[in-house]
Amino acid sequence: MSRQVFFYDAPDRFVAGTVGLPGRRSFFLQATAVGRTTSVALEKTQVAALAERIDELLDEVVRRSGGNAPVPAVAPAELADTAPLETPVEEEFRVGTMALAWDGEDERMIIEAQALVELEADSEEDLAEAEARLLQDDENGPPMLRVRMTGTMARAFAKRALEVVNAGRPPCPLCSLPLDPEGHVCPRQNGYRRDA
Repeated sequence: MSRQVFFYDAPDRFVAGTVGLPGRRSFFLQATAVGRTTSVALEKTQVAALAERIDELLDEVVRRSGGNAPVPAVAPAELADTAPLETPVEEEFRVGTMALAWDGEDERMIIEAQALVELEADSEEDLAEAEARLLQDDENGPPMLRVRMTGTMARAFAKRALEVVNAGRPPCPLCSLPLDPEGHVCPRQNGYRRDA
């Protein structure tokens, strides 16, 4: 079976978002263009890492161009997207690996999110070989979401993604663990229940 690639070149919308209540949220990347929408599930830590790496890569593009690249230093306020995910949110796949690149010729950020794949190997060498094959652009590889967008849109994506990650449960002032609405057992209180 050939690889399924969900390709969006200059999507109308590309955002990170969540479904569910804080503490039980599911995280998604969602791309939308011309009447079609693709949603892929991933972990909160993957969203945070992706946003941070996008900002770092864009900063490097600006630095190497001497400030001449069409990339803003911060996300423009007019591109702020606070709308929820398009519904219904139908997960195409769960993200395993992600990759970022900057296309200097077209001045576009390229984001790839590939489906999670279970690798079976008898030894460390077999595992390393299987991982290397997985990263190649194989026509029989796992499903992939590939998005190409401007540096400005990438900056706006990264800003929203970090806001989504940080919009979860507030931290306990004593132990910094997340507070559930019904409170939590705080290790700094020797196991006594701490209310929110």
